[in-house]
Amino acid sequence: MGAFEEASAHGREAVRIAEALDHPYSLIVACWGPAHVHRIRGEYRLAIPHLVRALALCRDWHIPTLLPITAGWLGALYPLAGQVAEGLSLLEEGQKAHESFQTLIVAQTGEGCLAADRLNDALSFAERALALARRRGQRGYEAWILRLLGELASHPHSTNLEMSERYYRQATALADELGMRPLLSRCHLGLGTLYGRVGKDQDAAAHLTTAAALCREMDMTG
Repeated sequence: MGAFEEASAHGREAVRIAEALDHPYSLIVACWGPAHVHRIRGEYRLAIPHLVRALALCRDWHIPTLLPITAGWLGALYPLAGQVAEGLSLLEEGQKAHESFQTLIVAQTGEGCLAADRLNDALSFAERALALARRRGQRGYEAWILRLLGELASHPHSTNLEMSERYYRQATALADELGMRPLLSRCHLGLGTLYGRVGKDQDAAAHLTTAAALCREMDMTG
């Protein structure tokens, strides 16, 4: 929802408690929190160390239930920070996660493939993730996946204005309904970029202005 300072405070407190208890399982789960906050805020390089720590704990303490989830989430961050090959390898490991986490990891694998310009693979993962989200009633995930599909449809190598616009608008409507303001800002940014590319300057300016205002309100970097 974009309340990053409150989220960060909860994340730090969870890590502090888990460290005080010296309980590896709890510490792994606690590390997910700050990583997620940084990721949603666009601070990808700040998110990575938290998941590197969590993954090392999974391996050192042989905690197989948490390992694929942690690997998948770390793998999703690496491409965003420019480390595509490392990310895709971990995302493959993440496919073994429990089904309650699979939707997000499948979607993030699509994001990783997009970063690697593997557009057909990215589309396949995104469509699979969307089907999972809708079948399981995971509406927040659905909103993020619709935005990913909008990005794919607007890719310079395969721009489909009508399809991209439709996905972005569906994602925008759902993000607005659910109060997902960071996602809402990215949807407006995507629409603004798309309209700018096809010469719809007035529409582009309106969406980019909205995206910038939301980012300023939340002190969001990207």
